[in-house]
Amino acid sequence: MLYALPMHEKLYVIHRKFNAIIKLVTELDQSPRRFGTDEVLSHSEVHLIEIIGDGNGLSVTEIAHRLGVTKGAVSQSLKKLEAKEYTRKEADPANLSRAMVSLEPKGETVYHAHKEWHEKMDGGYSRYMKELPEEDLEVIISFMEKTEDFLKRRLESPE
Repeated sequence: MLYALPMHEKLYVIHRKFNAIIKLVTELDQSPRRFGTDEVLSHSEVHLIEIIGDGNGLSVTEIAHRLGVTKGAVSQSLKKLEAKEYTRKEADPANLSRAMVSLEPKGETVYHAHKEWHEKMDGGYSRYMKELPEEDLEVIISFMEKTEDFLKRRLESPE
């Protein structure tokens, strides 16, 4: 049981688990899938389709905010998805300088197939996360923020 381990052992377990998660995320990012279409889609393309499907008429700015990336990065990805006929951009009638993004039928197919895949594959992970006490979620978020800051500093460090 982890509770019986000395602190330095617990920190080692955290480090080992974190590295294992990074490795798995990298493998997932490099494992394209079809999700109900004839074309292979990257993890980032499917994730963008998921954000658009969940958001139901988001602007490029809103999508960028949700993904934590620049509007330029979102625009480049959307151009690829539009060329493949998964998404479309239309001017917002209430604000013509703003483009609203929605899914084309092929994008809807991917969106629903991806949601179904998550339900089958997550093994109760989503339910587990939703049922966590708010205090536990705050600890997890704090840990992730500190880890993100640490990794950014490591990347910026010349050594």
